[in-house]
Amino acid sequence: MARGPTFIGAPRTGSHGLSRTRGELISTETRINERIRVPEVRLVGPNGEQVGIVRIEDALRLAREADLDLVEVAAQARPPVCKLMDYGKFKYESAQKARESRRNQQQTVIKEQKLRPKIDPHDYETKKGHVTRFLGQGHKVKVTIMFRGREQSRPELGFRLLQRLAEDVGELGYVEATPKQDGRNMTMVLAPNKKPQKAPRSQQEAQQEPAPEPAG
Repeated sequence: MARGPTFIGAPRTGSHGLSRTRGELISTETRINERIRVPEVRLVGPNGEQVGIVRIEDALRLAREADLDLVEVAAQARPPVCKLMDYGKFKYESAQKARESRRNQQQTVIKEQKLRPKIDPHDYETKKGHVTRFLGQGHKVKVTIMFRGREQSRPELGFRLLQRLAEDVGELGYVEATPKQDGRNMTMVLAPNKKPQKAPRSQQEAQQEPAPEPAG
């Protein structure tokens, strides 16, 4: 009775398994070591040096001798390209880079706050609170002053308001894009400061701790 196909990378089944060249389906998972089932490979050393085309047995032997893995990096090439590397370390570093990339993408989120040139004190404090919160969360903030009617002839009002806001939130952010006129609006971009180091906070906490009582 015919048997179904075997995925590359599945556990070996001895005499009950199928031929390596017949009835196999290509797995999307990276093939390493004994899962690479080809007669020969184009081998790349651990430092990127070109070793050349070698038999798979010799490539696996070199990997064992160097205490490394044989990793298939270009399966569609003929013969496939394989590299000697620490696969566990490679996967860990790749995951770290992916997390760092996502973190950087999150940090580039730009929030927006809109103000009027003659904003009243209560509304100003509310808007400033929003800007403070966004900067504290690591976001950039685009601040827009909206001019209406005769206010358009007094751009200095918007400029002074943006300067005031930048000074009020200076402990959390800095001016990344200086105020500029954009039609009826004036805009400015604030970016968060780098997070403070832990050392100063630890020193401050140490100063707040009560001094030990002298021994009787």
